[in-house]
Amino acid sequence: MIEIITNVNGLVNNFVWGIPMLVLLVGTGILMTVLTKVFQISHFGYWMKHTMGSIFTDKHITQHTEKGDQSITQFQSMCTALAATIGTGNIVGVSSALLFGGPGAIFWMWIVAFFGMMTNYSENVLGIYYRKKNDKGEWSGGAMYYLRDGLGAKKGMKQIGALLAILFSVFCLMASFGIGNMSQINSIAGNMKAAFGIPNVVTGILLMLLAGLVILGGIKRIASVTEKLVPFMAIFYIIGSLILCIANAGQLIPALLSIFKGAFAMKAVGGGIVGAGIKMALTWGMKRGVFSNEAGLGSSVMVHSSSNVREPVRQGMWGIFEVFADTIVVCTLTALTVLTSGLVDLDTGVVISESEGSALVGEAFAKVFGQAGPAFIAVAILLFAFSTVLGWSHYGSKAFEYLFGSGAILIYRVIFIVFILCGATMSLDLAWDLSDTFNGLMAIPNLIGVLSLSPVVCRITRNYVDRRIRGRDIEPMLSAFPKIQQAQMKELDDSE
Repeated sequence: MIEIITNVNGLVNNFVWGIPMLVLLVGTGILMTVLTKVFQISHFGYWMKHTMGSIFTDKHITQHTEKGDQSITQFQSMCTALAATIGTGNIVGVSSALLFGGPGAIFWMWIVAFFGMMTNYSENVLGIYYRKKNDKGEWSGGAMYYLRDGLGAKKGMKQIGALLAILFSVFCLMASFGIGNMSQINSIAGNMKAAFGIPNVVTGILLMLLAGLVILGGIKRIASVTEKLVPFMAIFYIIGSLILCIANAGQLIPALLSIFKGAFAMKAVGGGIVGAGIKMALTWGMKRGVFSNEAGLGSSVMVHSSSNVREPVRQGMWGIFEVFADTIVVCTLTALTVLTSGLVDLDTGVVISESEGSALVGEAFAKVFGQAGPAFIAVAILLFAFSTVLGWSHYGSKAFEYLFGSGAILIYRVIFIVFILCGATMSLDLAWDLSDTFNGLMAIPNLIGVLSLSPVVCRITRNYVDRRIRGRDIEPMLSAFPKIQQAQMKELDDSE
């Protein structure tokens, strides 16, 4: 049975992650970058000030909502989104990209991230603009809602919008068990066994119990945990990586040169033909880039939509920062620790170590930290991957809610928790292949929604820039629904 699943999944995966899909992903980011006048660069200082900078200057960003309010803070939504994106993709994914695509794959990860910033921005803007409250008083938003109520509101598109919304929810549900559960837990279990000799089953049971305590508490408990876990784990890993880069400072320039040379196959991977080298670098860089930051999947918008923010663009800017932190910062540091460690021939791009996945990064850390290196990576993966599981449990629950109603969410959460044990004992290759497939399937309806509603994103962005940056006195665009628009405008006026 496993062999049949693997063969079928391989065929689907090759189809989903073909050149057309990669063109669609990057093309959407390029389009949104052009339409928003390169917002991620032209307003770099502004969005940095109103995301990371605002944590220290604006109490409303981090101030918790009242007990009866089911929304979460902007900082909590960002931390939960980062919890879901900063996972094994930042360690295992990057090392896999280096192994199969060479150093040049990192360049294409950067390209995906640069344009992906505006894809993620657009998703979050649409998520806030088309979100609604469920019968529990929680905000519910995501691709399924802007497909149904945005695309579906266009003439003759009602049924198509509704169908795409259902397809997205189904794919998201499946993805939550792949990218958001089994592949993450599998990496944790493998590393715990390699570093500390803990059996996979024991790791699976312990993680299942820990996750259950958090996930069954809903979004507010998940957000409460991730706002504490994410800053700690990110700083923990960044400091460790910086120590390695400083220790190997003499190899930093050659490592960066190998990335740019490998991207255009000036030295083909493994000595192969130039065209094949470019294709491998581009394909693996893009696949692992998307796996890492999830821009284009429409996943993180579901937690961003739970924020107490009123301005769609404000949450959109958190989406830009999310991709920046995940790929430009964390993934780049992982790549540089491996490339400067001597485990990669920087002239040919060939990995000269027999290690794969997280073991390759662990070996790089061992060059400086000795036997503590693999243990450091095992702990990092434990934190990264477990936080990803928490974030994706919310995404899957929102997809399940859309399909079956809010009253059925508990059923999903219980099944999700049980699957943690399955992830600890299954094949690593199958776990990653399933994750890639579900990623691609999920992105298709979401990107159709983003492309079709790109004029709406542009109007909302222009409206915000005119009001907040240029000081024009015009009515804000806060929601597609008149009642919510009026309520949000009142709250916005009261807060100011």
